[in-house]
Amino acid sequence: MFTDFDVGHGTRVPQPDRRDHVRIAMISEHASPLGDGGQHTHVADLSAALIELGHEVRVYTRRDDPAAPDEVTVPGGTLVVHVPAGPARFVPPDLLLPHLGEFARWLGESWRVGGWMPEVVHAHFWTSGLAAVTVARQVGVPVVQSFHELGEIEPGDGKPSRSGYERALGRAVDRVVAQSQDEVRGLVRIGVPRARLTVVPAGVDSIRFSPEGPAVERDPERPRILSVGRLVERKGFGDVIQAMRYVPGAEVVVVGGPAPEQLPADPGARSLRALAEKFQVADRFRLVGRVPFGEMARWYRSADVLVAAPWQEQYQASVLEAMACGVPIVGTAVGGLTDTVVDGLTGDLVPARDPRALGSALRRLVNDKVRRFAYATAALDRARQAYSWKRVAAQAGSVYATVTGLRKGSSEAVAS
Repeated sequence: MFTDFDVGHGTRVPQPDRRDHVRIAMISEHASPLGDGGQHTHVADLSAALIELGHEVRVYTRRDDPAAPDEVTVPGGTLVVHVPAGPARFVPPDLLLPHLGEFARWLGESWRVGGWMPEVVHAHFWTSGLAAVTVARQVGVPVVQSFHELGEIEPGDGKPSRSGYERALGRAVDRVVAQSQDEVRGLVRIGVPRARLTVVPAGVDSIRFSPEGPAVERDPERPRILSVGRLVERKGFGDVIQAMRYVPGAEVVVVGGPAPEQLPADPGARSLRALAEKFQVADRFRLVGRVPFGEMARWYRSADVLVAAPWQEQYQASVLEAMACGVPIVGTAVGGLTDTVVDGLTGDLVPARDPRALGSALRRLVNDKVRRFAYATAALDRARQAYSWKRVAAQAGSVYATVTGLRKGSSEAVAS
């Protein structure tokens, strides 16, 4: 028996009952759930939530350390399996292509002779998808694909490209899970059939990220605006710095980029500091550098507002994490931000690449304590209700139940 519930923007998926538990192989070849932040944490938290719902989960990731054990069971019950494929050291994700065949062969052999066969494979990132499709065709298991982010569409020159692989994957797998409506549009744009797409948003850990707990020290007399992310141009930090001209008295703190000791030599950091000098806000601009994932909640709690001003963005975890800490958002109306932030309720959305509009929204919110409190309360409630990992895992479980049911149904039809 299934019950329907809304996952946002009109997309509805069935919620599985407790008879729909399945054996799930998560393929995350370059982002181990033993790591911190980003896709690492996404896979870890989704796996743990699925296990809480009664599913059995094994995560397969590439061995990038010769000292790593073959298998590790993490708290919560997820079994992490280190697959020997390529050198046992870090390899950038986009350079893993030559090793995916070896990864897939190892998986197939392990499943055929190891006594454990998944009922569904969930691949994370396009490289994992290539390995997953290869092995799944051999063993007859359905594949669910999460891209997390899409590559730039490249001009056709006859050579294989990331966007070309993503297009082929989207057509080859049984279902593609997108994290936002913007990602759906991007997938349709590269040629993935809309009927094969389901929206399941990313979740947030409301225990790790909550308003309760310690905060980084700050000047109580100076409003703090926080921004988080890699120091690349499309994240819009330059626009944030220019926007500070319209927010007198407030400071902006940027968390992200290289380690603090590497900031002086980092081109992105030098560029932002020069911009702050140019617009005469250097005394109110602070670059922190990379912060351990376990310390991020302390930074969110220290802020009055989180600003996210990317020019293009499919998903930004920091927005959900800040909301779960009870922090209102000012963001640009692009990508997944238009799904996560409810304009006028949990924050304010403004056009991208418009520092004046961004500054006006920040000034209005910084100067209005009542509005900040209302936004913060609504943001916290939305994070806990709409983006809990239990809810996200239930939605993912529905996708697994659907694809395994379709695969079983087609097999039975062929047999008859």
